[in-house]
Order: sequence, then C-alpha cells, then structure tokens
Amino acid sequence: MKSENVAELARREGLNKFTAYFLVFLHVGAIAALFMFSWKALAVAAVLYYITVGLGISMGYHRLHTHRSYKVPLWLEYVFATFGALTLEGGPIFWVATHRVHHQLSDLPGDPHSPRDGAFWSHMGWILWGDANHSNTKLLSKYAPDLAKHRYYVWLNNYHWVPIAVLGVGLLAFGGIQMFLWGFCLRVVVGLHATWAVNSATHMWGRRRFNTRDDSRNTWWIAIVSFGEGWHNNHHAHPTSARHGLAWYEFDPSWLLIKLLKVLGVAKAIKVASVNSLLVSEREAA
Repeated sequence: MKSENVAELARREGLNKFTAYFLVFLHVGAIAALFMFSWKALAVAAVLYYITVGLGISMGYHRLHTHRSYKVPLWLEYVFATFGALTLEGGPIFWVATHRVHHQLSDLPGDPHSPRDGAFWSHMGWILWGDANHSNTKLLSKYAPDLAKHRYYVWLNNYHWVPIAVLGVGLLAFGGIQMFLWGFCLRVVVGLHATWAVNSATHMWGRRRFNTRDDSRNTWWIAIVSFGEGWHNNHHAHPTSARHGLAWYEFDPSWLLIKLLKVLGVAKAIKVASVNSLLVSEREAA
C-alpha cells in the first residue's frame, strides 16, 4: 500500500454499496431485536459474542495470527480463525494484512484507519468506501505470507462469508426470527463496533503510558467490550506481547485465557511485556 491519504483515495473510488446496504440491514435487525427480548436469546448472543470477538478476534486474528505472540497447535489456530470469520470482519488474511499495515504506518499516511483522516473514517468509513479487498487473497498475501502458506487460511479468506452464513441459517432454522435477530444481527453489530472502536476511540481518547510515535491510548471501556484490546497504547508499545493489560488493574480476559492454556500445556512460546519494558526504539538506542 502506498503512503498516501487512503481516505481521499477511497472516497474517490466511491461507496461500496453492497457493504453499505448490508450494514444497514444488520443495524435495522439489531434495533428490531430489542423489541423481541428473551433471556435465552440474550444468553445465546452473549455466548456467540465471546466465541467470535473474544476467541476469534482477540485471541485469534489479533494476538495469534497477526502478532504471533504465542503458539498453539495448528488445529486450534484454525478453530480461532473460523470463529473470527463469524464476526463479519473478513477472512484471516484480510484481517491480518490490514492490521499489519496499520502497525507499519500507524497514524501516518497509508494507515488504513487513522482518526487523523476523520473519526468516522477510522471507525467505519474505511469499510464503506473504496475497493472491497476482503477476498483479494493474492494482493493481501504479501502482507501475511505466513498465513498464505496454509490452504485452509486461503480458502477461509476467499469464502469468509460461508461460516457466518451457515450460522445465520442455523439460528433462523432452529431458533426462529428472534434468535436470528439476537444471535446474528445484534451480536454482529455490537462486535463490529467494539472492534472498530479499537481503531478509532483508542487513538483519540484515553491515557498514554508509553511515548509511542502514534496516537494510541489506553481506553478502559473499550477493553471491557473487546476482551482486553482497549489497552491499545500498551499494545502499540509492545505489539508482540500476548499481554495487553500490563498493570494489575488493567483487565485483560484474553491474557488470562492464554495463561490458562499455558498451564494446560496448550499455549507455548508466549511473549510478554511489562509496565517497565522499554519501547523497541529505546532498546535499540540503549
């Protein structure tokens, strides 16, 4: 990706109408779900939210697939990646490639979703305008060559819509419209905004523990809804650390699960930073 104003370039390419229409559909469905409440529907949505956002995005796409901050058996990698596809955030190669470019050019020209190009742009505008490269696996693979070596990841990136379509049909068939609205529409909408808030809010609001070259901040309320991803300044200071909540009071459920997997002998080669860890640039200068 060239170092240029990606927001202006995308706007010139125009609105991605299919994406826009589908997001409108999801948001209408999410609002409708509130008028068809039941504790069972809420429980199903909550469980699916944790499976998809907690395990799929936080544990999988982000800390494992993008940053390789820990290792697990390949079958479990595949499981986490499949859960990630259930968020409607694209396949693993798309997600990883986009996030790696974000770290390379964070809040600089070429960053796919920087608030310096506008708060709305960083939150969801970057999804709505420009070419939809979700399934352009050949282009994206140069940013995620480690994933492109696996046939399953290539397939999942090309057909990332299949798992969530199967889930949606299943919810509708076995739970009716109520379960579809809660387990699909509302759950996906909340998950999307939680992840998008990491791109937008945590580069605008919060505290900065580390003097990183970008605008990343630690935002506690984002950490709550994203299973620890809101400690974003910590993360940008130490991208490969499996632990994002570096202080004892920084709640990080994904880190707790990684520690549990380590005790069980499942997670290995875990990379961990601390509050007192030096920035990469500081270590290189020392």
